[in-house]
Amino acid sequence: MLQILGPELLQVADNVAREKGIEADEVLEAMEQAIQKAGRSKYGLEHDIRAEIDRRTGDIKLARYREVVDEVENEVTQLPLEAARRIKPDAEVGDFIVDTLPPIDFGRIAAQTAKQVIVQRVREAERQRQYNEYIGRVGEIVNGLVKRQEFGNVIVDLGRAEAILRRDEILPREHFRRNERVRAYIAEVREETRGPQIFLSRTRPEFLAKLFAQEVPEIYDGIIEIKAVARDPGSRAKIAVVSYDSGIDPVGACVGMRGSRVQAVVSELQGEKIDIIPWSEDPATFVVNALAPAEVVKVVIDEDDHRIEVVVPDEQLSLAIGRRGQNVRLASQLTGWAIDIMTEAEESERRQEELRQRSQMFIEALDVDDVIAHLLVGEGFTSIDDLVYVPIEEIASIEGFDEEVAEELRRRAQEYLAREHTRLTERRLELGVSDELASVEGLTPAMLVQLGEAGVKTLDDLADLSSDELRYITGSETPVTVDEIAALDASELAKGTAASPLSHEEADAIIMSARSHWFEGEDGEQPLVAGGAASE
Repeated sequence: MLQILGPELLQVADNVAREKGIEADEVLEAMEQAIQKAGRSKYGLEHDIRAEIDRRTGDIKLARYREVVDEVENEVTQLPLEAARRIKPDAEVGDFIVDTLPPIDFGRIAAQTAKQVIVQRVREAERQRQYNEYIGRVGEIVNGLVKRQEFGNVIVDLGRAEAILRRDEILPREHFRRNERVRAYIAEVREETRGPQIFLSRTRPEFLAKLFAQEVPEIYDGIIEIKAVARDPGSRAKIAVVSYDSGIDPVGACVGMRGSRVQAVVSELQGEKIDIIPWSEDPATFVVNALAPAEVVKVVIDEDDHRIEVVVPDEQLSLAIGRRGQNVRLASQLTGWAIDIMTEAEESERRQEELRQRSQMFIEALDVDDVIAHLLVGEGFTSIDDLVYVPIEEIASIEGFDEEVAEELRRRAQEYLAREHTRLTERRLELGVSDELASVEGLTPAMLVQLGEAGVKTLDDLADLSSDELRYITGSETPVTVDEIAALDASELAKGTAASPLSHEEADAIIMSARSHWFEGEDGEQPLVAGGAASE
């Protein structure tokens, strides 16, 4: 190819560029590098030989460059100023003296070397073109033809590049044949040594959302928005949609006339069942919608733990949970809330047990009969502290009570709390919990005993805990050690924090208060930092 001269060379470069999908100038630059390499092989590798192809005529110019310098360090590539001015009178330091060289008559080896350089440069340009083209298309759906299969992965021909559909990104029981058309989502594009790698997916939630955007014009136009997607690929999915036009029903628009729109998506996903639900800003309403088709009787929200407790009729329990927990799992993924489901019977039984425990607490602490205890529980009193701090008039207003009874109940409550404080303080000292730790704001005497039983006895011990570990300790009904907590997985740890009297924010504040002494030097000054003095 390098033996071709003039306009024919430009034609060859243009044909190669068109075939590879790159710019003709990139092919000509590759040719120039190949000619330069051949020139250096002929005249000496130490020479600065440069080639230039005229972009208009296709003529090849080969020349040797020598830099004009004050002091010569390399006689081959440099020239002293005095010698340079004999060749070019106006030469200055930094200029180049250019000596035109005769055209090269390529031998077989030189031509082969030049060809390899051109092929390599063209391949690099083609790879860069592919990367630049597809990195900006991440998140799009593309169509391609199945080219071959390698170790369960499907290689897809996209026309201007090849992509990989890994077996974990293929729907279960889905098989592809050679030259079969496939539609997939561009999940990732990576630049690697072997060239750009384009990874496709048919299992990601984003693929489902993009399919609906193609089938539902209102989504494409922004009138309807898909707020969340949860998938069990190949089996079932849930999508939450909202309409920004009060006259358009988002669910109906996504279903389409006689289910035509949703059916098109279902067919593409090999029969995957899709539940379309209305999105809501209210978490309780959103969770109720997400659990459809199950009916929900009651919802209790725990914002601290980001959990929602859902009560369903006894006969709806299996429907709410779904086969192998699929329905509640997808609803949890869709809403972002941890969902606990119980039947009305279970909820009633638990409520009765809570009432019994609270009544028993008042009976034992205040030395009252069960009638008074039940009246207190029925009026919403949940702890002995309530009787000390609520207005006396509020206690006296309970049916059957008067001010004298209210005053007596408060006196007994105060005596009980004083006894408990003394008992807990003695137990805290017995466990060796330091006074410094006891002075941390937000920790009650009962919490200090729990920490001591867990092995947390100093300020540094407390500072080493995470807020979840602190909440687990203070929420445990039985003594638990730090080592036992460390062995728990994330789900067990999260579940154990639910009973803690501390919120996430309160636990974080306590931990940061315990750590504050780490950041103080002597006399309250900040410590020296590595490599310098204390910060201002």
